[in-house]
Amino acid sequence: MKTQEYLVTLNVSPELEEPIVDCLLTFESEHGFSSMPVFSHDHRNEGLSLAEQVTGRQKKIRFQMYIPESDLPLLLAKLKAEFANAGIHYWVLPVMESGYV
Repeated sequence: MKTQEYLVTLNVSPELEEPIVDCLLTFESEHGFSSMPVFSHDHRNEGLSLAEQVTGRQKKIRFQMYIPESDLPLLLAKLKAEFANAGIHYWVLPVMESGYV
């Protein structure tokens, strides 16, 4: 029986890229994880530069990682402890199917 997996997505400020990489490497699963630059669009202007306020977008780094159900509480607890009040937006989704073709 296959263990339930979840897809964890994090949007972080570019300044946190290396610390988040270090954190996620401690939980690296068989799939590893991915990172990519993204733009975040939010109606709140907190912490945005003038240019970001004008364009309506803020640069972020998105991390995505498959993680087994048993490791999910540990990962979330570690993120919340090590990055409290860092403004990291995260969400968790169950993985219905994954694989390689």
